[in-house]
Amino acid sequence: MTDCNNIKPKPVGLKSACANCSVLELCLPLGLNDFEVKRLDDLIVQRVRVRKGNTLYRQGDPLHALYAVRLGFFKTTLTSEDGREQVTGFQMSGEILGMDAISDDRHSCNAVALEDSEVCPLQFSQLERLSRDLPSLQHNLNKLMSREIVKDHNLLLMMGNMNSDERLAAFFLNLSQRLSLRGYSPFNFILRMRREEIGSYLGLRLETISRGIARLRELGLLEVHAREVKILDLEGLKGLIAGCGHHGTPL
Repeated sequence: MTDCNNIKPKPVGLKSACANCSVLELCLPLGLNDFEVKRLDDLIVQRVRVRKGNTLYRQGDPLHALYAVRLGFFKTTLTSEDGREQVTGFQMSGEILGMDAISDDRHSCNAVALEDSEVCPLQFSQLERLSRDLPSLQHNLNKLMSREIVKDHNLLLMMGNMNSDERLAAFFLNLSQRLSLRGYSPFNFILRMRREEIGSYLGLRLETISRGIARLRELGLLEVHAREVKILDLEGLKGLIAGCGHHGTPL
């Protein structure tokens, strides 16, 4: 993996106009008026392109900015002392990267692009100052941090209460719902991550992932060919995990 901070960012236009962004209603400016969006937009000097496989930031790096994902897909990982990687999440357009560093000013994980991506950097010190002037922006930041806590709780619930098939069904349902919110098909999509990465995230071995996909196929719930997913029975997926208290909150 290549560290994005050690390569010259590719400029993608001089400015990133939040008001014209396709994921405005999912990102930090949600609910801000035109004047407030303009002030937030002024913090973004230019978007940064992160090539597939490159690292936006690494575990232990100092906090400089939060990153709004404009295009593409990322994974966040933890690296153990013996070099093993644990996937902690998958992030797509309209979501924010970097909040893991707010508590102690250093990133606790790595953020790696799973496809060619673009992010909008928001210098954190400037964002803090602006949020003091704009209560609606501070409210949005608080909501985003609360969402991260809920996501962690849902992951713990899934690990503790769901069997392997239910975890896999919840994963596909979650992806379907998040993509639908962005205007994509909830029934047909491409996996940006490898099966090994899905297994790491769900706490399952690769062979368990493969068997689980086969069982979901046998139940007539979905088909998976390489990385192409076709959901055949969305309500059936929901029904499979209904007894576990999962209601589609982003994992």
